[in-house]
Amino acid sequence: MASPIKHLQLLVQALDEPVPGVKRLLLADQDGWRLPAFRPGAHIDLHLDGGLVRTYSLCNEPEDNRRYIVAVKKEANGRGGSHYIHETLRPGQTIGVSVPRGGLEFADSAMNVFIAGGIGITPFVSAIRTLERQGRNDYVLHWASMGPPSLGDMLQPALSAGRVHLYDTRRVAPPDLGTLIRQYGDTAKVFCCGPGGMLDAVEALVADWPEDRKHIERFVAPAHTPDPSVKPYRVVLAKSGREKDVLPEIGLLATLESMDADIIVSCGGGICGACRTPWSEGPPIHHDRVLTPREREREVCVCVADCAGPTLVLDI
Repeated sequence: MASPIKHLQLLVQALDEPVPGVKRLLLADQDGWRLPAFRPGAHIDLHLDGGLVRTYSLCNEPEDNRRYIVAVKKEANGRGGSHYIHETLRPGQTIGVSVPRGGLEFADSAMNVFIAGGIGITPFVSAIRTLERQGRNDYVLHWASMGPPSLGDMLQPALSAGRVHLYDTRRVAPPDLGTLIRQYGDTAKVFCCGPGGMLDAVEALVADWPEDRKHIERFVAPAHTPDPSVKPYRVVLAKSGREKDVLPEIGLLATLESMDADIIVSCGGGICGACRTPWSEGPPIHHDRVLTPREREREVCVCVADCAGPTLVLDI
């Protein structure tokens, strides 16, 4: 059986800067072929020089299937990915790109409320373009930014329809999140992406809500603290037959890296899904913020996982 395609080599067809400090990349197949399908709000990994792997949200809608569009803010204290994209990457270069993963599930019988801060708009651009294409009006976006919105040109139909509320925090106060959420009632689904303070506030406000009525998307992984109650276990790589003991003070990820396991790690904190891996025996102890309960029945994000049993068998 042929191995599934995991990575593509795509051309940086265009690169612009819609507002200072934000670069927008248009990636396409060199021969114009359609690209692997994705869901609204999905992510891709960019494989950059120096072994950097960074995860970004797709901004275009799934029907726009001959290109991938991502937007990257230059982070002064980042880990190197945004600096490479802003300072080194040029149109005409070819880079490695993962197959898209993840995405957003919309509510069909309630208001979809998107709350974004700054570059946190990126996954919601794709979502809103999809909803507009479907002719739906059961959504609203509240978007706060310091200065003009970075990707407003991609949301013109929604802006014209009055379904987007902008807050330039240099001139006006950001919205009161509690008041904002309450005004949409008890059945709304809330999506939030932005700076840590905004995410923490929204997460606290919807803490008691059912999981299917909230989606909190983080760019920066929270610190993962090893669980001292986890006992040593054995990890087995099913395809190669290699195995090794995992000690709690070392952890699963470091153990896999010492085995040269075929995994890709981007965030290292369970928020991007780059390292999601099939498992067949465990069960794993899941600490990620990516996988759904159903997905966890067959996959695990190994960068933050532990094991509840004596052996964890991974399909790698």
